[in-house]
Parts: sequence; structure tokens; C-alpha cells
Amino acid sequence: MRILFLTRSFNGLAQRLYLELTALGHEVSVEFDIADAVTIEAVALYRPELVIAPLLKRAIPEAVWRDTVCLVVHPGIVGDRGPSALDWAIVDGERAWGVTVLQAEAELDAGPVWASEPFTMREATKSSLYRREVTEAAARAVTRAVQRFAATGSRTPAIDTRGARGRQRPAMQQADRRIDWERDDTRTVLRKIDAADGAPGVLDRLFDAPCRLFDAHAERLPLPAQPGLVIGRRDDAVLRATVDGAVWIGHVRREDRNDAFKLPTALAFKDEVENLPERPIDAAGPAEASGWRELRYEVEAGVGYLHFDFYNGAMSTAQCERMGAALRFALTRPERVLVLFGGTDFWSNGIHLNVIEAAESPADESWRNIIAIDDLTRALIEATDRVVVAAMQGNAGAGGVFMALAADQVWARHGVILNPHYKNMGNLYGSEYWTYLLPRRLRSGAPGTLMDHRLPVQAARAAELGLVDAVFGDTAQAFVATVRARAAALAARADLPALLHAKRLQRRRDEADKPLAAYREEELARMRRNFYGFDPSYHIARSNFVRRVAPSWTPRHLAIHRRGGA
Repeated sequence: MRILFLTRSFNGLAQRLYLELTALGHEVSVEFDIADAVTIEAVALYRPELVIAPLLKRAIPEAVWRDTVCLVVHPGIVGDRGPSALDWAIVDGERAWGVTVLQAEAELDAGPVWASEPFTMREATKSSLYRREVTEAAARAVTRAVQRFAATGSRTPAIDTRGARGRQRPAMQQADRRIDWERDDTRTVLRKIDAADGAPGVLDRLFDAPCRLFDAHAERLPLPAQPGLVIGRRDDAVLRATVDGAVWIGHVRREDRNDAFKLPTALAFKDEVENLPERPIDAAGPAEASGWRELRYEVEAGVGYLHFDFYNGAMSTAQCERMGAALRFALTRPERVLVLFGGTDFWSNGIHLNVIEAAESPADESWRNIIAIDDLTRALIEATDRVVVAAMQGNAGAGGVFMALAADQVWARHGVILNPHYKNMGNLYGSEYWTYLLPRRLRSGAPGTLMDHRLPVQAARAAELGLVDAVFGDTAQAFVATVRARAAALAARADLPALLHAKRLQRRRDEADKPLAAYREEELARMRRNFYGFDPSYHIARSNFVRRVAPSWTPRHLAIHRRGGA
């Protein structure tokens, strides 16, 4: 069928649904929800048989839903209505939730149900639940709804929704999210911040300045502290006491500054945190050691596991340097298999655009950041005394994809999405040794074609292309368990020394053919033009991305109905 996506952005959920439906043979075009007139024009141009709305903030125009079946993806159970479905589910401690696909009508979230899919809630942020449970459930529900539409046409399916426990809920306000530091325990504080993660954040005060809180993690304290008091820092986060413990606050958005955007807390309050006591924690310390940390190294069954979980997958210069130190430690260890476990939501998305935007010179910070992630990638390429595995629990984009390709093996969970290109960020050329790594792996097509593609690639397709070596695990838990079993088996192989010998020989041959330094110099020469040249595209795209500037048009690689000058 010809299907039009109407969406606020081409986010992870929209990408997953796009890939699922195109894999089934449907033609999918995308239109950003910019204005009613634009939506009406898109429908007139494309003449879709079906409209699907993965992410909307406004109602679909009546002129569209009256004549074309429009299916809305709602992150709530059957009967749930309102724009804060997942927020309320987290705050209320719901144990079971779901996704509902319903038909757009005059009354919001009240149309006929075409499909629904339940899922079990985790203690997690709204963003994490959305990227994992909501996305997986939506992929199943939307596929089923499209199949029903193909079989029945516009006839509403006979789905019995009697007994549904969902109900109308208002939009959650900041008054509902307010933290009472004198009364709320750690779990309550976490749920409030978790329910606002991504957007809109919890309006609060830090260092007597108004700000919105994001990215919270629980901490146990050996001795109680005054609730609400900021009592320490670790890396870029600050520790704030609750009535029964404390929480790390990783990111904030200051409200006392014009044009503010989300930043690591220690950067947003650089002067204020300078004299806070450091609370360091060893990345190689035991897993049960108290405290949140972005980096952790563990050993199991002769395998070393380096965990790194960076907020939204972004890696600042400082984070790359800290990970580089952790990697150097891991490379001193005797384990001959090293598994790089990225975060549960993202493996890595490359350089940290928000931190770059906040710098006195974004061009200079862009340069420092790309140098730092290049150093990290080179260390992985040159780790010839062990087998390195990149284990992708979550999605990866831009430089994060190519940092993964520096590993000997890339394993990905079913449903993981890769965006192995840079050009959507203002025509960036890219680095991370992609000009060396990509041709070695690509089974078909030219590297330039893939880099110009600008569209997401699902894990199964990435395996066909050669970017991924194995795809398994329908859930994150199943993926992690299988990774550990496969890695242990790899470490126990009798021919492991021979594999490592072959790896060293291949690296020597590659270096003799063309040194890594030459690839790096050529890539950075192009990146220097992106950062310091006359074309401001990268700086404009980065600024718009960081400040969440709404798009004024849909890119042509998404809106196939607007190609050819339409």
C-alpha cells in the first residue's frame, strides 16, 4: 500500500515503524506536522491509502481524516485518553501498560481501536520506556492494524473494548510534577523526574536558580543529609539529598537564561559545582558498589565487559577521555575477549552536540570532541591482543556506528536501528576512521552510496550489508544473556590464539598498505572545513537540533511525494 506518515519528527519510533512497513513491501512517505495546510497538501500530492501518525502534538485536520483513514499511535492502554499517558503511568507506578492504535476522529483519542499491544512496565525514564517497550509494542500493533486495514479497507474492525480500564486524563502540569524535598522519598523523586525525562523536565531550583531536572539516578548514603541539599558531584552530575537517601541529577535546563537548552549539570552550573566535594567511584569496582556511574568494567567467565551508558548516547570530549582511560585499563587486563556494552537505549550517537553548542567556540569544541572520539576509535582498532565485540542493546548513529565497526565483531539486538551517515547534521563529512572501517565491512554497494543514503537501517538489513555480524534477542534481557554466553564460548575457543595472530597480521598489512594516520588526516581535513569553513550548514543544523527548532519543511529523502519539484 501507499502509506503517509504524519509526524512531528522522524524520531526512533517513526524510524522503526517506517522500517517495519517498508520491509513488508509498503511504500511509505513522510510529512512533518508543520501546519494544517501543509498536511492537506501532502495528502493531495501523495493520495495515500492510509495515514499513520506515530508522533503528533496537534489534531489531524478534519479535511484529512474525514476522507482518509488516519491511524494514531497512542502510548497508552485501551480507553486511555490525553497527552500525558506515559507520564501518569510512571508516576502512578503502573505495572502493566500498552500501546493503542486508534482511528482519528473529531474527539481526540476517542476513535475506533484498530489494534492494541500490552507491555510490562520497568522502573525507568519515560524516554527509555518509549524507546524500548513502547516502540516494540507499537511495531507489533501498527503492523497488525495495517494488516487489518489491508483486509477490510476502511471498515472499522470489530474489536471489543468493553471493560477497558483506561480513562481520560488531563495533561500533566508542573504542579503535578513538583518535588517536595522535605517529604518525597527517593523513589518518589525518581518517578517524578523519570516521568518528565526527555520533555518537559521537572521545574525546580538548583543553587537558587530555576531549572528543569532530567536524568536522575538513586544513591544510598551512609549517613542522612539535609533533604534538598546538594552534597557532592561525580563527573558531570551533582548529588542531592532526599529524606531517605539521595539522587544524582545528570542534566538540567536553566530557566534563568535566554535561549537555554539541556546540558550536563556540572556544565550548566560550572561555577556553583566547582567547590562541591568529589565522590569518585572506580569503574572497575564491583557492580554492587554504591552509586551511579557512566562507566563500569566487570569480568565474567574470562570475558571483560566495559559498560558505558551516556545520556542520549552523546559523548562529549570529557566523556570520550574518561572512556579512553577505562579502555586503557581494560586493555591491561588478561582477558582475551573484551565486550563493549553500550547503554540500554543507545550504543552511541557520536559527538555531544549540546555540549558543543554551549562552548565559547563551538567550532573549537567540535574539533576537540572529534579528536577525542577518534582517539578512542583508534585504540579499539589497535587492540590486537584480544577479540573486541561491540554489543548493541540500543540504537547507534553517526560516529557511534563507526566506533562500533572498530570492533572485530558487532552483535545487535533485534529491532536496533543504525543511522550510518553524518549528512543529516549539516552535511558533515564524518571521521572515526569510517573511510578505513566501512570498505572493509561493506558486502555490496559503494561506501559513498551508504553514506549518502540518509535513511535508517534496521539490524537485519545491517547484517546483510556486513555492518553487523549477528542479530539476536527479542528483548534486552535475552540479548544480554546471549551476548554473555557467546562471549564466554569465544573466550574458551581453542583456536583463540590463532585468531588473534591472524588479527595482528591483518592489522600490519593494513597499516603497511595505508597508515591509520593517513585516513585520519584526510577525514579531519574535511571535518575542519565543516567546522571552520565558509559553509555554516553544520553550525545551523546543530543549533536547530539542540534548541529543538521545529522544521519548516520535510527533507526530500523522507517526503517522496515532494520529489521532482512538487
